[in-house]
Amino acid sequence: MTNVLIIDDEEKLRALLKRIIALEGYKVTDTASLSNARHELENHSIDIVLCDVKLQDGNGVDFTKEVKGKYPNIEIILMTAFGNIPDGVQAIKNGAFDYIVKGNDNDKIIPLLSRAAEKVALQNKVSRLEKQLGKQYSFDVIIGNSPAILEAIQLARKVAPTEAAVLLTGETGTGKEVFAQAIHYNSPHSNFPFVALNCSAISKDILESELFGHKAGAFTGANKDKKGLVEEAKGGTLFLDEIGEMPLELQPKLLRLLENGTYIKVGDTKEQRANIRIIAATNRELENEIEEGHFRSDLFYRISVFSIKLPALHERGKDIPLIAQHFLEVYATKTNKNIKSIDKEAMDALKHNDWKGNIRELKNVIERAVIMEDSNAIQLSSLPLDIQHPKSDCHNATSFHLANVEKYHIQKVLLHTKGNKTEAARLLDIGLATLYRKIDEYNIK
Repeated sequence: MTNVLIIDDEEKLRALLKRIIALEGYKVTDTASLSNARHELENHSIDIVLCDVKLQDGNGVDFTKEVKGKYPNIEIILMTAFGNIPDGVQAIKNGAFDYIVKGNDNDKIIPLLSRAAEKVALQNKVSRLEKQLGKQYSFDVIIGNSPAILEAIQLARKVAPTEAAVLLTGETGTGKEVFAQAIHYNSPHSNFPFVALNCSAISKDILESELFGHKAGAFTGANKDKKGLVEEAKGGTLFLDEIGEMPLELQPKLLRLLENGTYIKVGDTKEQRANIRIIAATNRELENEIEEGHFRSDLFYRISVFSIKLPALHERGKDIPLIAQHFLEVYATKTNKNIKSIDKEAMDALKHNDWKGNIRELKNVIERAVIMEDSNAIQLSSLPLDIQHPKSDCHNATSFHLANVEKYHIQKVLLHTKGNKTEAARLLDIGLATLYRKIDEYNIK
């Protein structure tokens, strides 16, 4: 319900307005003075203020500026018995939603309140989304207590408020884009776009056009001007993932952008300016790429003004339970499943996996396990076979027990047939009833 505050020193008019507005479904409070109005604003949630211009303890036009300074989402409609253009102009400048004349504009009040309420609702929605976005991309979403990840977070927090270029290094899947987003949303560029480009995902023939844009006629198929990602990121952050894959011939143009903030579109001769921050990431050892002639040393020194190495998941083993539980909660919610925990045997298997794909791999494993699991805790049998039976298990005598071998083989075939039991029975050369019995016997899911 929209809350309206009426401020007017004419008691009869206040009562009339309060009755009319309340009948339209608004919650209405009224007062005769600005001092009481300030108390109401401080202690109650007010959405719209309907205020007289001439009051015994002040002026509504000046009060508008005061209110909008403290409560920018509150909309104010000013009323006056003697309208004049200078007051009306100043009221709008001070942030009033509208300025009306009593008597002449009474029929406008309800439609005005409706439009003001729509604007308040939209502003509140935007504020909520901004808070959610800030939370989503804050450093708090980076999960872990290991020294290596805490050090990386500390460094990222320090560099975020600056304009320094940042280079994020580490294995694939360690969360480099998550760090890049956190740095952006905690920087002076946070109100502008965060634009990401994977340099390895685009062929070198069109990468320059994607990055800097092109003019119509620059090459075959360029029928009109095209904005590049540098222009799209105006005022914000450009995240260049896998920068080690950037073609050597394009690197000087990126260096120019970093050094003096200028670039030239493909097919153009006019220099453009760009006010953006660059964050780059790589899973390669760029020093080795420099020695092999694949990466420019001057570009490396420019992008690595501030370098942060993200640890691999096997380097922060004690964080695995925290991260796994987080993804469990995410995917249990998405799939509407009542899965609350991870069984000890399953967790031990997660802890002992080598996680070559790092956090990305763990995320995918937990998503799959949630889909497979029918109980309220993820069991070992819901994990992929290579995690259930790591290669090191071949040295364990129990893995040679006939029952273990048979169970493993049935699981492998079911995985191959994507759960199609009829096809699995055919491949195993056993009856469908026999397959169901063994699935039940071995508790295969």
